[in-house]
Amino acid sequence: MKSDREAMSQERKAGLLRRTSSSKKTLKEKVVLMYDEIFTKDDPAKSNPRFWDELFLMKVNLEYLEGKLESLDGDEVMVKENINSLFHHCVLALEDEHQIKVVNALQTLCALFRGVYQKNKSATGFDIINMLVGFDKAELRMKNLMESLDSLLCGDGSESLKSLCLKLLLCLVTVTDNISQNTILEYVMINSIFEAILQILSDVSSRAQHGYDAVVLLALLVNYRKYESVNPYIVKLSIVDDEATLDGMGMVVHQALTEYNRQYKDKEEENHGGFFSTLTNMVGSMFIADADEKLSVQTNEAILLALYEAVHLNRNFITVLAQSHPEIDMAATPVSTTPTTPTTPLGTTPPSLDMMHNPELPLDPNLQTSNLLITFLKYSSIVMQDTKDEHRLNSARLCLIILTCIAEDQYADAFLHDDNMNFRVNLHRMPMRHRKKAADKNIPSRPLVCAVMDLMVEFIVTHMMKEFPMDLYMRCVQIIHKLICYQKKCRIRLHYTWRELWSALINLVKFLLSNETTLLAKHNIFYLALQVVNLFNMFITYGDTFLPTPSSYDELYYEIVRMHQVFDNLYCMALRVSTNVGQWKEPASKVTHALVNVRAIVNHFNPKIESYAAVNHISQLSEDQVLEVVRSNYDTLTLKLQDGLDQFERYSEQPKETGFFKELVRSISLNVRKNVSLNTLSQDVLLKEFSSIS
Repeated sequence: MKSDREAMSQERKAGLLRRTSSSKKTLKEKVVLMYDEIFTKDDPAKSNPRFWDELFLMKVNLEYLEGKLESLDGDEVMVKENINSLFHHCVLALEDEHQIKVVNALQTLCALFRGVYQKNKSATGFDIINMLVGFDKAELRMKNLMESLDSLLCGDGSESLKSLCLKLLLCLVTVTDNISQNTILEYVMINSIFEAILQILSDVSSRAQHGYDAVVLLALLVNYRKYESVNPYIVKLSIVDDEATLDGMGMVVHQALTEYNRQYKDKEEENHGGFFSTLTNMVGSMFIADADEKLSVQTNEAILLALYEAVHLNRNFITVLAQSHPEIDMAATPVSTTPTTPTTPLGTTPPSLDMMHNPELPLDPNLQTSNLLITFLKYSSIVMQDTKDEHRLNSARLCLIILTCIAEDQYADAFLHDDNMNFRVNLHRMPMRHRKKAADKNIPSRPLVCAVMDLMVEFIVTHMMKEFPMDLYMRCVQIIHKLICYQKKCRIRLHYTWRELWSALINLVKFLLSNETTLLAKHNIFYLALQVVNLFNMFITYGDTFLPTPSSYDELYYEIVRMHQVFDNLYCMALRVSTNVGQWKEPASKVTHALVNVRAIVNHFNPKIESYAAVNHISQLSEDQVLEVVRSNYDTLTLKLQDGLDQFERYSEQPKETGFFKELVRSISLNVRKNVSLNTLSQDVLLKEFSSIS
């Protein structure tokens, strides 16, 4: 009897499962049939007055709808009218009190945007607008759409609904590879959602859940036709002065970069003492390139672009760079995110929700404080290690552009050099055979400008390679020059290891000389050499106003005299090229003229040193003895006053950087489109959340 009851029970369960499965299948088939009906009838509501109500109550089949739109063929007029009608009813449904309808309308719009653009790739922007909305009704319907999205983002409704609105906007912005060719964005310019984005960033709770998407969306909108017309998002971003909003944006960027740094540190620790450590000892090469490449973590150009736009456009944002936060030990913070695929390029994946939900942490007096600038410098030190990969090269270039903007800003320079704001900044350094890794605890607490200088020196030392990154070297040297100009202007005597900088610059000149033929085939190395020589001229001419002690000035002369052969060889090479007819004649001539004081120092002190050695019967002088000769013979040294050493060309995005930013934004747009996938829209989660709402 018992077994019979069990059998009957199992049969009832099986029947229930079959009916449930059949019900789900029927429901799915019904929504698909309704999609088919939309594109085969003039007006499906004629035969079923409740057609649109029923459609938006059913779970969206995004994949089928997108595929249907892409495969449409037949009467173009009827197809256009049907798509226009579907778009119109989606916009109407956004105002419905029934939130399931709103969810389904948002997802249907996403499929509409992607499907129509995919089908009409070769069409003009106006033709696509006409196909999607109907050109005669586009202005009104897009206005209604943007107002509904603005209301949903600013309202007190579901956070999941707000997330879906942002996903839709990201979908809309990135449907074309080149966002400036996405003509429908004109309506997003006219009907601005800028204030809605700011509201998300200024509110702690909203920022924790939607801050990342909001910041990426803003960065993309700012880059829409930025060189061709007045972009209202650029204008509005440049004048934001609300502290909570600026801090909120800074917090989102800070957390995203911190997450990147944590991922890199985790990978580094995984390999510490293992294969890579062994490889470092075994391989005789100077750089362990393969090992470093395997430590690569996907870069995040989207968030870096947002940081650039904020720093470049809004002077008020500079204050956010110095806002102190507790330095979060990300390795110890529990992370509950979906693991990212190592092969995913660019990495627009937001930081873990645990990090985003803990934007404010209590300050511990024993905890090292950090700020956005420190986190950014650490990020830069990682991505600048390996510039062979295109994405990392773009990241490195953008990092240096951001640092250029910072180095030109008076307020930024003030806090960079502030003796009362000292930090230990643990920059990542490329593995090199001839040096040991510095222990974190040995890093001194110094003004932040020292960390910036360290980063520049590190790059100079570690990238003298066959595929010479000339552009990055120029930017590094220019950043150093701008910082020294500020020190000279304000007479700031920075306690820095200047000899490391001088040594790096001299070794760079040696590299240029050793690879003259190869490099001249691709680059104007005389321009870089001129920048380096003029840095030495800055120290020679004005060093007494900003070097920390008189002995530092003596050490400068010692290094010039000690390495005089490098400067002699540079002069000979530049003289040879300048006396021949060719494209490098003029830049080479500038280098010979710039070397006048360096050569005067060498020609003045070398005979004195040789005479001192001969008189005292010493075959090789010690450093102290050479320094003594230098100190004793300043009076008879004659130098030429050189003009313009403390002048520099200020950074301007146009026209030099426009090509770079167009390609960068295209790359970011492609990746954002890829990441706003069908799965990330989380239909099941959203429908479950609203299932109790009538």
